[in-house]
Amino acid sequence: MTSTPTKPTGQDATFLQIQNVVKDFGGYRAVQNVSLDIAKGEIFALLGSSGCGKTTLLRMLAGFETPTSGRIVLNGQDLAGLAPYERPLNMMFQSYALFPHLSVWDNIAFGLRRDGLPKDQVAERVEAMLKLVQLSKFAKRKPHQLSGGQQQRVALARSLAKQPQLLLLDEPLGALDKKLREQTQIELVNIIEQVGVTCVMVTHDQEEAMTMASRIAIMSEGRFLQVGTPSEIYETPQTRFVADFIGNVNLMEGTLVEDEADHVVIECADCKHFVGHGITGTLGMPVTVALRPEKIHVSRHAPADAFNAVQGEIKEMSYFGSFTVYRIQLASGHMLKVSQANTVRHRDDELTWGDKVWAHWSRSSHVVLTQ
Repeated sequence: MTSTPTKPTGQDATFLQIQNVVKDFGGYRAVQNVSLDIAKGEIFALLGSSGCGKTTLLRMLAGFETPTSGRIVLNGQDLAGLAPYERPLNMMFQSYALFPHLSVWDNIAFGLRRDGLPKDQVAERVEAMLKLVQLSKFAKRKPHQLSGGQQQRVALARSLAKQPQLLLLDEPLGALDKKLREQTQIELVNIIEQVGVTCVMVTHDQEEAMTMASRIAIMSEGRFLQVGTPSEIYETPQTRFVADFIGNVNLMEGTLVEDEADHVVIECADCKHFVGHGITGTLGMPVTVALRPEKIHVSRHAPADAFNAVQGEIKEMSYFGSFTVYRIQLASGHMLKVSQANTVRHRDDELTWGDKVWAHWSRSSHVVLTQ
C-alpha cells in the first residue's frame, strides 16, 4: 500500500521529503512505503509504541540505515550514498553520549574541532551555544557534575553547534523524571525555534509529542496511520487505534440507524448518539463512537435531550486536584470514563461512590470511526 504524501500547509513543504521509503530486515518489513513532506523550521514528531518503525525511519534519515527502496531528499539534495558524517544534520541520542572526561565547553567544541574550524571560530560558536542553553557558568564542569536537565542542554548545544540543516532527536527527554521532563520540553522548543533549525523527533510519549511538535505522525506496524497537528490528531482521530493511542477515550460500538446529510444517529448498547454532521456510511453498518472524557458532563438529573445521555452508577473516582476522574458503570456493564474540571473549591452537591448519575454530552462532542 502506498502512503499519500502528507504536506504541511502554509510553509515551504519541500525542505525534507521522504518518498515511498521501505526498509526490510531479512523477511521483516520495518517501514512500509511511507511518504512525508516536512517544512523548514518545523518540529515534527514520529509517535508510536516500541517496534512501530519510528526509530528505524529516524536512523535512515541519519544515515545509520539504508532504505531498501525510496528516496530521502533534504533541501533538494538526495541523501542516498551519503555517510552519516557527510549529511548536513546532527542527531541527539537519549543517552546524550557526552564525553565524561571532557568539560561542558570541550564537549560542545568537540565536533567543531574535528571539522577543523579555526580556534577563534570554535570559541565564538561554543560561547554562543552556552549562552543559548543558559549554561555559561557551567562551562568548566564535567557532565557528572550536572543535573539530568543540564546534561540534556549540553547535548543539544553540541548538536546545534555545527549549525545542522536538520536536527534529529531520539527520545530526547526519556532519561528525565516527569517534572523535569515537562519543564525541559518548553525550554527545548524555545531553543530550537530560536535557532530556526528543522527538527524530527522520535518519542513514545504522547504528551511530549503534543507539547513539542507542530505536527505529529502516528506510526504503527511501519505505516503512518495519521499525520496532523496535535489538535487534529486529538480532536479528529481517523481510526480506533489513533483515538485510543492519544489521550483517554471512551469507545462505544454501535450501529448506524439514521443517516442524513447533516446528522447521523448511532445506536449503542446504552444510548443513542445524535451526531451533528453527516458521515460516509450506509444504514446498518457497524461504527465506533469515540468520546473524550472531558467532553462529558455529569449531573444527578436527567438532561432534556433524550440523545447523548446515559444513566449509571459511580463505581470509582480519583481526585487529581485540578480535575476529578469518574468511572461510571452503565446498564450494559460498560464503564464510562468522565473527567470533570474542579472549577470551585467546594461543590454544594458533591458526587461520590455509589451515586446514580446522568452523563451527557453535546451533539458535536463525539467522533464516528468506521475503521
